Amino acid sequence: MTAAAAQRWPVPIGTAAARAGVSARMVRHYEGLGLLPPVARTDSGYRQYTEADVHTLRFIRRARDLGFSMEEIAQLLGLWQDKARASSQVKQIAQAHITSLAERIAAMQAMQRSLQALVGCCHGDDRPDCPILDDLAGPGDGTRS
Repeated sequence: MTAAAAQRWPVPIGTAAARAGVSARMVRHYEGLGLLPPVARTDSGYRQYTEADVHTLRFIRRARDLGFSMEEIAQLLGLWQDKARASSQVKQIAQAHITSLAERIAAMQAMQRSLQALVGCCHGDDRPDCPILDDLAGPGDGTRS
């Protein structure tokens, strides 16, 4: 296939998915969520994707790679498509996401410290007593008895 033939538009879902770096299943999912507008179909019902559709799919994939939620992605897509947008709106969404990420990172670091302490208390030998299992079986309120 020549380079020119490889870039013909519109393309079927498998080609669009491959060009965007997502699966066909995710393309259908994004369509179902309304992140991707309904696409044209052939007479036999096959979806046909344009270059703009693939560009939108790449936008969604990159936003997902950065951990944005589907709701945030929908907002960002709306702003991306609105040429009269204020960049402050985009920055506000990104800043809120950074704050959320920082909170999640702190929570994960606390989990890591707790697990490291438990592993440090475990002898890891043939004895049946295990402080890790004892902690997991504890009261469940985050305190140790």
